[in-house]
Amino acid sequence: MMTKIIGVGNYIPTETITNLFFDQHTFLNEHGILLKDNNASITEKLKKITGIEERRYADSTQVTSDLGFIAAQAAIENAGIDPETLDYIIFAHNFGDVRFGTVQSDTVPSLAARTKHMLGIKNNFCVAYDVLFGCPGWIEGVIQANAFIKSGIAKRCLVIGAETLSRVVDIHDRDSMIYADGAGAAILEVNESGDDSGIKSHLSASYTLHEKDYLYFGKSYNNEKCPDTKYIKMDGRKIYEFALSNVPDAMKKCFDSTGYSIGQLNKIIIHQANEKMDEAIINRFYQLYGIPVPENIMPMVIHKLGNSSVATIPSLLAMILNGELEQHSIQKNDIVLFASVGAGMNINSFVYKF
Repeated sequence: MMTKIIGVGNYIPTETITNLFFDQHTFLNEHGILLKDNNASITEKLKKITGIEERRYADSTQVTSDLGFIAAQAAIENAGIDPETLDYIIFAHNFGDVRFGTVQSDTVPSLAARTKHMLGIKNNFCVAYDVLFGCPGWIEGVIQANAFIKSGIAKRCLVIGAETLSRVVDIHDRDSMIYADGAGAAILEVNESGDDSGIKSHLSASYTLHEKDYLYFGKSYNNEKCPDTKYIKMDGRKIYEFALSNVPDAMKKCFDSTGYSIGQLNKIIIHQANEKMDEAIINRFYQLYGIPVPENIMPMVIHKLGNSSVATIPSLLAMILNGELEQHSIQKNDIVLFASVGAGMNINSFVYKF
């Protein structure tokens, strides 16, 4: 019994934030001391390291569940299904609904419940719940949906990944320029078509003994701000080293378990966290097989969309399948490897045959 994707959708917020937006920001270090470089140099360094030129922010009237709802609607329409036939709605996020101009996270009821309500689903046995798993949350939701489907608990699931990271950043921390808002979604169901398309393997891991605080909630670098108000923080160097040490091996373990040869792999869809880091991960992954990285294997949209956490992978998948990326496509029988890394530290991956 295979689980296949029958519909995808995304929502890319309309507000484009270029690097010039940060020109008047006051960037400080963790001790509250003004950074020596001017803002033009800081943003240029960010672009060289992450590849980010622009990012998208949600409209001031929107919250994360609104973005997820729009992506879910698009996926349902793309799949051509009746939403009443959904058995599960799994909503991956990390910070809940944070209204513009506020700092409080709202997660009750769950964002999945809010999305189900906005979709107008009357079926009480469509179960709606949230997943908090760092940036790998959407993939983890897919893995859970696959488990429900393969066990016979469910026949059809909606998995959403959405985030408004712009609401939880410390404007005095240069890392705030990395983060963005967005949403992506997919409909999964049992494959009854008779072909062998679907999820072929998956892998998840949580490294928490020494790594749990590589990404965390911490106080502003501006010491004049309330120390009890927390913002997303990260140790970029440790995350980079962790990712390079662990993600390629996890990807290889997941891929090798399918029995496919590396030459059969057509595309890698990886969390859009940092262009240099993602490229280094892919390089090391192929080094494990002793071959060079194939051309056009890894689509990247971080340049224009930034890092929207759980939304990057499903949103990118929707863009490819909907023909929105000129240099990338996925054809029937293509083998695609999905992978992500993020707060926890969590790593996950799955292999899919289209």
